Amino acid sequence: MDRRAFLRATGGLAGAAALAGCVGSGLLDSSRVPPVLDDRPDAVYLPTHREGMGMLGTGKTDDLAVLLGYSYPHRFWNVNGTEVERTPVSGDVHLMATVWDRETAVVVPGADLSFEIVRDGEAVAGPEVLYPMLSQSMGVHYGDNVALAGDGEYAATVRIGALDTRRTGAFRDRFDEQATVSIDFEYERAARDDLRLVRYGNEAGERRAMRPTSMDALAPSTAPERADLPGSPGGRAEAGDAIYVVTALDAPPAGLAGDGGGRYLAVSARTRYNRFVLPAMGLRGTLSRGDETVFEGDLVRTLDPKLNYHYGTVVPDVQQGDSLALSATVPPQVARHEGYETAFFDPPDAEVVL
Repeated sequence: MDRRAFLRATGGLAGAAALAGCVGSGLLDSSRVPPVLDDRPDAVYLPTHREGMGMLGTGKTDDLAVLLGYSYPHRFWNVNGTEVERTPVSGDVHLMATVWDRETAVVVPGADLSFEIVRDGEAVAGPEVLYPMLSQSMGVHYGDNVALAGDGEYAATVRIGALDTRRTGAFRDRFDEQATVSIDFEYERAARDDLRLVRYGNEAGERRAMRPTSMDALAPSTAPERADLPGSPGGRAEAGDAIYVVTALDAPPAGLAGDGGGRYLAVSARTRYNRFVLPAMGLRGTLSRGDETVFEGDLVRTLDPKLNYHYGTVVPDVQQGDSLALSATVPPQVARHEGYETAFFDPPDAEVVL
């Protein structure tokens, strides 16, 4: 079965039945949430609806800030390699956490997040993981559908595992130990039910995206503007709905400098419409100068305070007119909210002239 047929089988009209039933203590039916579209494009598209978000609270460690929010429980799709599996609606809320560096406001993808929620001294949810996710409203975050125990006061503990993504610059010696954040919150089902819900009707399925959520307390997971990247701007290429922006630094960032010197080639991968970073990809590059191959190999997932999340490598040299061929070997290994679940799987190869 090809990917389009698989997605249709797991998320099309058959999915409407999964929405008609009790979710927590509230009724969630197709009059509130439209069924998944029959014929979604293999691309970013406008989903059937947009759900509002409520904030539960924020917490911080010495290095990190965490915002914990919620929405209606909703469907999302997990990704394992190139396999896509829909997770049905369940629980009372869709719990969402965003994690960022307090000093630079750079959002931190790729951490192992787990949570536990306690009420009156007893655990009502967790300990469980929160999946790394990508949504058109929130960008990169962590989330899952969670069942609570009715209205009342709760205490959430969020554990952030050591980051296994390579770090450079001022990040090179940070985020390498587990951190814990505690957030107390009050939940009311009536407040959840008051969250705004917008249905897009006949516009759903169009090749565009929703506008991101704007909250003062929330750090956006957007990649830097091309002009804001350090180094020598090296061009931009489109690969389906993935955009690659390339820059070359005169020297590798702190933490990578070796005896051989060289320059640092960085590729910032972002979504077409909202400029969200695309994490956990496999990206391979070939740097050519005329008929000569200067470098060929994998670009390493890296987090840097100035380059943000990117894919990078040290190369012997970069000259004006060099050509960088880019090929995605692994699609972004993050769960997807509706509108992203069919995108970024088969991007064409791209070439950037430096």
